[in-house]
Amino acid sequence: METRCEIAVVGGGLVGLATALSLVERGRGGVVVLEAESRLAAHQSGHNSGVVHSGLYYQPGSLKAQTCRDGRDALYPFCEAEGIPYRRCGKLVVATRPEELSRLDELERRGRANGLHSPRRLGGAELSAVEPAVAGLAGLWIAETGVVDFVQVAEAYARRVRAGGGEVTTGARVTRVDADHAGMRVETSAGPLRTNFLVNCAGLQADRVARLCGVEPDVRIIPFRGEYYELVPERRALVRNLIYPVPDPTFPFLGVHFTRTIHDRVEAGPNAVWALKREGYGRASVSLRDVGDALRFPGFWRLVGRHWRSGLAELHRSWSKRAFVTSLQRLVPALRPEDVVPSGSGVRAQAVDRAGRLVDDFVIRIAPRSVHVLNAPSPAATASLSIGRRVADCVLGMPSSASSRSY
Repeated sequence: METRCEIAVVGGGLVGLATALSLVERGRGGVVVLEAESRLAAHQSGHNSGVVHSGLYYQPGSLKAQTCRDGRDALYPFCEAEGIPYRRCGKLVVATRPEELSRLDELERRGRANGLHSPRRLGGAELSAVEPAVAGLAGLWIAETGVVDFVQVAEAYARRVRAGGGEVTTGARVTRVDADHAGMRVETSAGPLRTNFLVNCAGLQADRVARLCGVEPDVRIIPFRGEYYELVPERRALVRNLIYPVPDPTFPFLGVHFTRTIHDRVEAGPNAVWALKREGYGRASVSLRDVGDALRFPGFWRLVGRHWRSGLAELHRSWSKRAFVTSLQRLVPALRPEDVVPSGSGVRAQAVDRAGRLVDDFVIRIAPRSVHVLNAPSPAATASLSIGRRVADCVLGMPSSASSRSY
């Protein structure tokens, strides 16, 4: 039997579910979410440290900055309404080297431009009052940052979608899409489906789903694995809340940091190494298809040429616990190798363009009868309600003959 719906959303992570939620809240019937895995939030949405980002880092006026602020302001009330525990604990960004002080100034400027109420600059003695184990020259305290369990958030989105008349189907991997005058026929591992519109929120597979729809995405998803350590219980007191370094402006990753999660575990990490499989959470996880896709893409080799030194440093830290701990000791000198044990890992779906640039902002591509979220890295979890509304706007405002465009 061929299932019929008005709008099919591919991807049961936070962005896909938030998009479906926005559609059903506006009275659109016939919304079906198709998730490839057997559970929701199986990849990026469920493999993170649960930080509710403030919007500190992002270029003012960028889509990241706008959606992070709006999404954060919507997420806290949503969690309260759904009874999801969260903690608005604040975050400390620490400059440990003189050359980082000017970058800390820039972060403060960006934070204020992005609507943060009171980024507070701290001197050396003031750092100890906030995080006694931290060593640094100066810091920036951001009160808006928090922590939550994003798997619980995703499950709440799904409950609301179903309550609004939508469907959420797991074990439904999209394998083929054929368009005709009546819409799209979507082949999935759970059976065929016919839809008027398709929304691609497939994360690690977003570029491939776009090509199934006849859309050339102009970027390639290159997966980066982030590996975490965890402080042993008796040493968790070293970290009260969240401690971050000043990020490297040439690299779109935040550097290894400390996070006291909503469950009161203290995670340390992550690093960022090329994953040899898009859903590869361990060093031994390899997909010849995924490796081949990357190696055949010119942008991958240009990326390697730009960042090979950083890449080697990240790889060294991946294989050497001592190197990993040394990086963490820049922030918390009292940390010892025996204080941490290996924890989980996550894989970031990072879009890379043909010039070898790591695409920094969110990318939403609009094509006839389809919308494609081609880049949604951090802070996509925080921003999910806001991104979902924007993607839903694209669907509802798009005539079937719309020309392809991006923003």
